[in-house]
Amino acid sequence: MSDMEIQGQANAGTAVPNIDELPLDALIIVPVRNLVLFPGMVTPIAIGRPKSIAAAQQAVRAQRQIGVLLQRDPEVADPGAADLHRMGTIANIARYVTAPDGSHHLVCQGEERFQIAEYLDGWPFLVARIRRVVESDTRTPEIEAHFLHLRGQALEALQLLPQTPRELLAAVESVESPGALADLTVAYMDLKPEEKQDILETIDSKARMEKVSRLLAHQIEVLRLSHEIGKQTKASLDERQREVLLREQMAAIQRQLGEGDEGKKLEMAELAEAIAKAGMPPEVEEQARKELRRLERMPEAAAEYGMVRTYLDWLVELPWRLPEETPIDIAEARRILDADHYGLDKIKQRIIEYLAVRKLAPTGKAPILCFVGPPGVGKTSLGQSIARAMNRKFVRVSLGGVHDEAEIRGHRRTYIGALPGNIIQGIRKAGQRNCVMMLDEIDKLGAGIQGDPNAALLEVLDPEQNNTFRDNYLGVPFDLSRVVFITTANMLDSVPGPLRDRMEIISLAGYGAQEKFEIARRYLVQRQLEANGLQPGQVEISDDALREIIQFYTREAGVRALEREIGKVLRNAAVRIAEGASGPIRIEVSDLTEILGQPRFESDVAMRTSIPGVATGLAWTPVGGDILFIEATLIPGRGKLILTGQLGDVMKESAQAAFSIVKNRAISLGIDPAKFETSDVHVHVPAGATPKDGPSAGVAMFMALTSLLTDRTIRADTAMTGEISLRGLVLPVGGIKEKVVAAARAGITRVMLPARNKRDYDDIPEEVRNQLEFIWLEHVEQAVDAAMNVVSGQVRQDAA
Repeated sequence: MSDMEIQGQANAGTAVPNIDELPLDALIIVPVRNLVLFPGMVTPIAIGRPKSIAAAQQAVRAQRQIGVLLQRDPEVADPGAADLHRMGTIANIARYVTAPDGSHHLVCQGEERFQIAEYLDGWPFLVARIRRVVESDTRTPEIEAHFLHLRGQALEALQLLPQTPRELLAAVESVESPGALADLTVAYMDLKPEEKQDILETIDSKARMEKVSRLLAHQIEVLRLSHEIGKQTKASLDERQREVLLREQMAAIQRQLGEGDEGKKLEMAELAEAIAKAGMPPEVEEQARKELRRLERMPEAAAEYGMVRTYLDWLVELPWRLPEETPIDIAEARRILDADHYGLDKIKQRIIEYLAVRKLAPTGKAPILCFVGPPGVGKTSLGQSIARAMNRKFVRVSLGGVHDEAEIRGHRRTYIGALPGNIIQGIRKAGQRNCVMMLDEIDKLGAGIQGDPNAALLEVLDPEQNNTFRDNYLGVPFDLSRVVFITTANMLDSVPGPLRDRMEIISLAGYGAQEKFEIARRYLVQRQLEANGLQPGQVEISDDALREIIQFYTREAGVRALEREIGKVLRNAAVRIAEGASGPIRIEVSDLTEILGQPRFESDVAMRTSIPGVATGLAWTPVGGDILFIEATLIPGRGKLILTGQLGDVMKESAQAAFSIVKNRAISLGIDPAKFETSDVHVHVPAGATPKDGPSAGVAMFMALTSLLTDRTIRADTAMTGEISLRGLVLPVGGIKEKVVAAARAGITRVMLPARNKRDYDDIPEEVRNQLEFIWLEHVEQAVDAAMNVVSGQVRQDAA
C-alpha cells in the first residue's frame, strides 16, 4: 500500500473499523523518531502526532500489542510505509500517561522482533500484517565464547560509566541468552539510531554479538581515555589546592616573622622610584602609577600579579627619554660607507644626502629609505653602516613570514603570555628611542586571519602619525618619530601601494664581474679567513683564481654564493695546514678543479645561436636579471603558432604580435608567404619548469621568428629586450639596469634596447657600460639590420 493511500485513508473521515476485526497476524504500528526498542527492554516513548496518539489509545482500549518502528528520516512529520524501516519490535504497553501539559507518553516493554509483510487499508493509523522473527537457541562452543567475551566487555564498560546502577550490572550478569545479552548491551550504549537499527535487523546471534562487540570495544577505549583524563584533571586540581594551601601557610609564617609585608613594600618602593626616573610622559606615568597601586593591593599569590608586574617592567625599561644627539660627521660617514662597501656610488651619495639633511634638521621628518635589490647585494649591511655613521644603536627586525598584525602592534594584555610587538621590543633591545631600525624583508609580509601586518606598518612608517604609536600591549602612546626606519625588499610587487608610498625607493642592481672581484679581494677573503681560523699569511688566493671562481663557479646578482665558494677553497687549505703543511699556501686557477670540481657555468650563447631560429633575450627576476633563449622551429601544418615553456598570458600575446608582424612584413623581410600555409611555427622558451611572463620578450620573439623564416642566424654576442607593437614599434620596458648587468655577466658584448629606455642609461654601472655596445631601437627593422648574420648557409658550412 502506498504512502498516499495510507494518508488519504487516515484523512478521509470515514468510520473507524472495529478493532476486533483486525487479523491475528496484524499489528498496530507506532512510528518513532531516533529510538530503537529492543526485546526485553522497558522504554518510555513520547508520542505527539494525532495518528500515533489514536493508535496508542486504540491499542490500550483493546489491550493489544503495538509494533514500534524507527523512521528513516526524523524530519518527516507524517511518515508512510516508505519512510519506515521494515523491521521493528513488538511491545506491550505497560502504562499510558497524559501529562498536565497535554503531552502523551507510553511505557513499553519489548517482546520480540517482527518484520512487515504488508500494510492494511481502511485504518486511521498505520496497521500492517507482520511476520514474527524467531531466534535460534543453538549454543555452539564458538557462540559460547562470543557470549562470555561480550559479557566481560559489557561489565567493563558499565564499571567505567559514572554512577552505574547496581541493578544493571546484575541484569548483565544474569542474562543467559546470547541474543538477549547483545540486545541488552546495545540498549544502554550511546549509538546512533541507524547503528542500533542495524543490530536489531541482525537475526543471527553470533553475527549480532560480533557487531556489538566491535562497537563496544570503541566505546570502552573512549571511556578509558575519558576516565584517565578525569583522573589527571582531579590530580591537577588537588595539586593546585595543595599549592594554594601551602602559599597561605607560607604567608602566615611570613606575617608571624614580620618578613612578608616588608619585602613587598621594598619591591613597590623600587618600582615607584624606577617609574619616577624613567622620564615617561605625564599620560604614561599616570597609567604606570595606577597599575602600581593595583599591584600594591594585590596578593602575590594572585594569578594577575605576575601579569601586572611584567607590564610595569616593560614600561620602566623602555627608553622614554631622548638621548643627547651626537653630531653627524659627513666626512666620517663617507669614510665608513667606502670602507664597508665597494662601488654603489649613487647609493652612497643618496645616503650622504640623507645624513646631511639629518645633521641640518635633527628634528625634521626625514624620509624612510627602502633598499630594493636581489639577495646578497648588501642591503642589510648598508643599514648597519648608516647606524655607524650616525653613531646610533642598530636593531634589525625580520618581517619575513610575519602574517599576524599582533607581531607589529603587540598582543592585548588579556591574553596569557602577551608581549609588545616587534617594534617596541626592538626599541627596548636597542635602549635608545632614536635608534636605527631596519625592517628586513618587508616584501615577505603575509596577511592571515589574525589581520594584515602591512596595514599595521602604515602607522609605523608614517612620520605624521608615528609620534603617537600605540602598542596593544602597552596601551599608551610611544613616540617613534625619532627612530630612523630603513626597510629592505627583494621586489616591490607584493608591497601594497599605500605602504610603498610612505618610503623612498633606492634600487640596488647586481654586481658586475669587476665589482665582485674587488668585493672578494677586499672583504670576502678576509671574512672567510677569520671564519675558518686562518691567518692572512697562511693562505693566499691569486687574482686569476678569484676571477675564475666568479666567471665559472657562480652566476648571481649578489656575492653570497661567491663567498661560499671562497669558503670551500679556504677550508681545503685549512685541512692541509691542520695536517702539517708548511709555508704559505697559494691557490691558483689549476687548483680549483680539484677543490671545487668542474666549472658549473659556461657560455653557451654561441652554441645555441649557431642555428637559425634562436634569439637571446633579457629577463628580470626578483633575484636580479638573467638571459633567456627564444627558440623557434618549423613543422608541417597550416600556419598555426604553437607556444610552450610555461608562458604567461602577456608573453603569449607578445609572441602572437611578433608572429603577426612577421607575416605582415614577410615580403620585405625576404620570406616566402607560402611557408605560412604549409608549416606551423613552434616557439619554445627553455627552462620549462619556470613560469615566465611579461611583454619585454617581444623583440626577441620577433627576431627568433625572422631568423627561422629567413634561414639566417643571429649574432651570438647580441642580446635584446623590448616590447613591440603591431606597427613594429619598439616600446620601453622595465628592469633595464638588472638586464644589462646580467648580459655582461653572461659574456654578451652587444645589447639592443628600446630607444625610449635611454633615460635608464645613467643607472647602469659604469663598468658594465664600458663592456657593452648599446644599440637603441625605434622599430623592429633596426633589430634585423643590427643582429642578423649575412647568410646561414656559410655558417653551417664552416661549422660542418
